[in-house]
Amino acid sequence: MPLKPADVSFVVIVPVKPPARGKSRLDTFIPTDRRDLAAAFARDTVAAAHRTPCVEAVLVVTDDHRFAAVLSNDGCEVIPDGVSNDLNATLRQAAAECVRRWPSAIPVALCADLPCLVSDDLAAALAHAQGPSFVRDADGSGTTMYAAPHGEFDPSFGGNSADLHLLRGADEIAVPAPTLRLDVDDPADLAEALRLGVGPHTAQVWARTGS
Repeated sequence: MPLKPADVSFVVIVPVKPPARGKSRLDTFIPTDRRDLAAAFARDTVAAAHRTPCVEAVLVVTDDHRFAAVLSNDGCEVIPDGVSNDLNATLRQAAAECVRRWPSAIPVALCADLPCLVSDDLAAALAHAQGPSFVRDADGSGTTMYAAPHGEFDPSFGGNSADLHLLRGADEIAVPAPTLRLDVDDPADLAEALRLGVGPHTAQVWARTGS
């Protein structure tokens, strides 16, 4: 049974690679344009999370100090990544920080490459996050969102993460939420995101770099 908005609040954790190292599969773009697109994707993702009524805060984890300042100005709380090259350990560490800062909120891991995300889709998914739960990506094998109470927060991002989350007892959230499922990794994903409608930061970069 979906939760009522007043029943619970969430803190969205967004791990962000330094944009200069992100989106390597968008190799039809020159490196500076790839960097700008990666940064825009993250900014539009966190903006949509901020607009979601049940989200109490957005916590970004990144080691890019300059981009951290941008995201802080966008209203995010920002912490450095204390666990290099281990996304799941990074997320568990960030969830522990959530316990300290927002003890009554449920931590939610969210991919940073959701440029067409709308708050209604995120809210619809979070309304069904009553225990360890996840949203499968549009390709079917990955995960774009994982939520769990503090004591049960144990994500399994990586190859075939959707099946791994199922095997470890997480419930799959089956709401449609197309903009929450579309993580952009390659040009075909970007084309679909543009069709659905991207956020203002991505739209601005696309107006300059797109063809």
